[in-house]
Amino acid sequence: MIKIVNADGKSERELLAQIRARSGETNRRVTSEVGEILENIRKNGDAAVAEYTARFDTPPVRFRLDRHDMEKAMEDCDTAFLAALRQAAENIKAFHERQKRQSYFDVRSDGVMMGTRIRGLDRVGIYVPGGTAAYPSSVLMNALPAKIAGVKEIVMVTPPDKNGGCERGIAAAAYIAGVDEIFLCGGAQAVGALAY
Repeated sequence: MIKIVNADGKSERELLAQIRARSGETNRRVTSEVGEILENIRKNGDAAVAEYTARFDTPPVRFRLDRHDMEKAMEDCDTAFLAALRQAAENIKAFHERQKRQSYFDVRSDGVMMGTRIRGLDRVGIYVPGGTAAYPSSVLMNALPAKIAGVKEIVMVTPPDKNGGCERGIAAAAYIAGVDEIFLCGGAQAVGALAY
C-alpha cells in the first residue's frame, strides 16, 4: 500500500530524514563491499575476477571473446535486427562526427608555434550492462564515439548471459562498433579488471 504523507511541513521532513538515513547505510555498506572487491582484484587479478563472476553471475563458458567470436555471433542474429543495428550505428556516427575536434597549429611571424593536438587514447575499456537484459545500444553509444575520437583499442566487459556466453545481440553490436575484445564479467569486478 502506498504511504500517504501529509504536506504539513513536519511529515515530509521526517520522511526525507528516514530516506536519507536509509540511503547513507546502504552507501556505506556498498562502498565497503566494493572496496573489498577492488582490493582483491588489485592483489589477485584474473583469479579474483573469475571468483566474483562465478559468485554473482553465471560462470562464463569462455572468459574472453575476440573479433572472430563477435563476427560468428552475427550469424545467429535476425537480419532485420542486424539492419537496425547498422542503421543505429550510422546515426550515432553521423552525430558524433560533428563533435570531433581537429588539431591545429599556427606559427606567428616571430616563429612561436601555438596550437592544440587532439588525439584519441591508445586503449579504453567500456562497461556494457547485461545479465537479465541486453542493451546492444549501449555498445554502440560507448564504442563508436571512442572510435571516432581515434581510440586504437577498445576492450569491453559485460556480464555473461544465463548460459555463460555473451548475448549475441551485444556481441554483434560489438563487432559492428569495432570492439577489439570482450571479457565476460560484470559488476564491480569488471570495472576493477579494467582499472587494474
